[in-house]
Amino acid sequence: MSETPEIVSAAEDAGAEVRTGLDRVVASAAKPLAWAIFLAFLISVYEVIARYVFDSPTFWAHEATTFLIAAIFLIGGPIVLARDKHIRVRMFYDTVSPAGRRWLDIFNSVVAMIFFAGLGYAGSIMAWKATHTPTGDIHFEGTGTAWNPPTPALLKILILFCVALMFIQSALHLVKAIRRDVPPSSGGKD
Repeated sequence: MSETPEIVSAAEDAGAEVRTGLDRVVASAAKPLAWAIFLAFLISVYEVIARYVFDSPTFWAHEATTFLIAAIFLIGGPIVLARDKHIRVRMFYDTVSPAGRRWLDIFNSVVAMIFFAGLGYAGSIMAWKATHTPTGDIHFEGTGTAWNPPTPALLKILILFCVALMFIQSALHLVKAIRRDVPPSSGGKD
């Protein structure tokens, strides 16, 4: 077994079924990325203290917090897919045989790949427009505020990255489902 104990234990701590090596990497990235929520909290606390105690509000705290929370939300997609914790209609999935589950997993992976391909196409257009001028020069879209950080462009790039990652994850899950051995049915015997 070539897996490092830290990666496996991070996935096991979450009660996850990690199916591929890529899923292990993505699932293990969840804990360090979760600290961004704490950073957003600290920025919010700093803003409240600066505004109400020292009467010196910041012009950057709201946008920084919004960016961090939006980025965490986007990264949640690949993490949920890696841990196999996405929404599934369990009343159907749990009632079918292992062979039926295999076919449902294949169908789910194909539908997900079609969905992610469409999102990837739209995301690539959004990311291009957010990072380039109409003449093709590189210019990151800003928020238009006094601080004007390039967070809209960065989030659109992150959308494209996460969608591409989920497409690859779904393709690997499809391969895994196709290759999965299913025990022969008992022929109605219990």
